[in-house]
Amino acid sequence: MSSISIIFTFDNKFILEGDAVETGKHTIEFRKKGTGPLYFNAYLTNFTLEDFITKAGLEVKVERKYYKLTEVEKKIKDAGSRGQVVDKKVEKYERTELKNLDLVKSGDLIEIELVIESKNDYEYIMVEDMKAAGFEPVEVRSGYGGNEMGAYMELRDERVCFFVRWLARGRHSVSYRMRAEIPGKFSALPTKISAMYAPELKGNSDEIKLRIED
Repeated sequence: MSSISIIFTFDNKFILEGDAVETGKHTIEFRKKGTGPLYFNAYLTNFTLEDFITKAGLEVKVERKYYKLTEVEKKIKDAGSRGQVVDKKVEKYERTELKNLDLVKSGDLIEIELVIESKNDYEYIMVEDMKAAGFEPVEVRSGYGGNEMGAYMELRDERVCFFVRWLARGRHSVSYRMRAEIPGKFSALPTKISAMYAPELKGNSDEIKLRIED
């Protein structure tokens, strides 16, 4: 059997779970005989019990910001049907950033901005923004929204997903809007960013808790 065949047929695993992973420093040692190369992978997953989950990430990072949109009256000069100058009302909003545990009212329009930072060029990136119960997206259909990353937005029950075919190095942003609806105190779990075909490339934003009143 060739060495290449052995690589793809030899499935040996050493797994530590739960209490077997003790607190403190751990050392993993590999030993082999012969002169051939040694191939190995190591993966770590964890479940956190912290009440406020904080952001994390190395090669890709995502930061989420919530803004309350307040409509302000704005008019521009436009040409009327006879060529005369008329005042035309345009849609304009003032953005107020929301912090953790801030209060909004049922019916308020909320904008969620996701700021993505990448240290390299990547392909097939997925961003999953976990939706807080009590809020519903303004858009009702998935699709391309003309954002700067050319991302496809998919609306799901508990999250809003963005699929990015090509993510260039640097900072980018994408946003969408939700409406506050059900009174109560709700938590939006962190936004997650990951490579669809390389799940070890990942990051997450901070959690945020918001309150809604009638």
